[in-house]
Amino acid sequence: MAQRARKQVTLADVAREANCSVSLVSIVMRDAVGASQETRRRVKAVAARLGYRPDQRARALRSTRSGQIGVTFDVHQPFHAEIIDGLYTAAESGNHELVLSAVVGAVDDRRAAETLLRDRCEALIMIGPSLGTARLRMLADEVPVVAVARPLSCPGVDVIRIDDRGGVAAAVAHLVGLGHRRIVHVDGGKAPSSPERRAGYLEAMAAHGLSTEATILPGGLEQEDGIRAAAQLLAAPEPPTAVSAFNDRVASGVIQGLVSAGVGVPGRISVVGFDNARRYESGLVPLTTIDQNPGLMAKLALERAIGRAAERYLPSEQVLIPRLIERASTGPVSEAAG
Repeated sequence: MAQRARKQVTLADVAREANCSVSLVSIVMRDAVGASQETRRRVKAVAARLGYRPDQRARALRSTRSGQIGVTFDVHQPFHAEIIDGLYTAAESGNHELVLSAVVGAVDDRRAAETLLRDRCEALIMIGPSLGTARLRMLADEVPVVAVARPLSCPGVDVIRIDDRGGVAAAVAHLVGLGHRRIVHVDGGKAPSSPERRAGYLEAMAAHGLSTEATILPGGLEQEDGIRAAAQLLAAPEPPTAVSAFNDRVASGVIQGLVSAGVGVPGRISVVGFDNARRYESGLVPLTTIDQNPGLMAKLALERAIGRAAERYLPSEQVLIPRLIERASTGPVSEAAG
């Protein structure tokens, strides 16, 4: 009677037995940097006990570099488009090709990333990913992942982001400097950066002795969210004199809602956005905003993705310092409003 072939032991089998991630087992078995000596001893002992043998065909396939860096982005986010522009600029002088996969409709971050993995991308740059940390870590077990513009604590994932709390603090400080006290924050709803910006607003208001004036209105990511927030502001018994909005689109919606109701911006209410998306430099009221420096974010993200794919260094977090861009949507508090 023919003997049944023994099932080949995989990296996942070793990882499960050694109680660590597949990516860590891969690091150990390739003798790459990123694992302690104790971990190396433990993983190699498990691999020997289970009879693990590297798949030379798979290793040869992985060693054939594709030269492709995958990028996931939300097609509805103007700020994401600016990071894409920065990535193409940064990639011009190198040997890597960008492959884009859009988050739109039924295609979420997970499906967009899976498409790029099928294309054998060497690393993923995910702009503002909404995936949970467990799923991001699973992706990072398969390929280096760089998350851009999202506060995140996830082992194995690089992070390039702005200081969200510091950005909102700069907005509040600017408004307080103009004499405003009744400053409302319109938040980003379920957006990944929303908790950090809410916290930054509350901390900044407290730092200026304005905790009793602090008010947060539910918002979102879209202009329509800002229009709804404007209606709520105007329905209040004592409307604010200034608004800090989650992003430029929400800020633009707030301005549209206020101006449509005959409320001057910044004559009666000043408005600050967040992102410094180019389309809001001009328009109904040129927008004062917090600049995230998408060009630098893109440059750093591409450097990290290429370097991680070449195993030159370990995952890290880089936090950029925001700066306020003052335009026409903010001004001194009016005597009537103050």
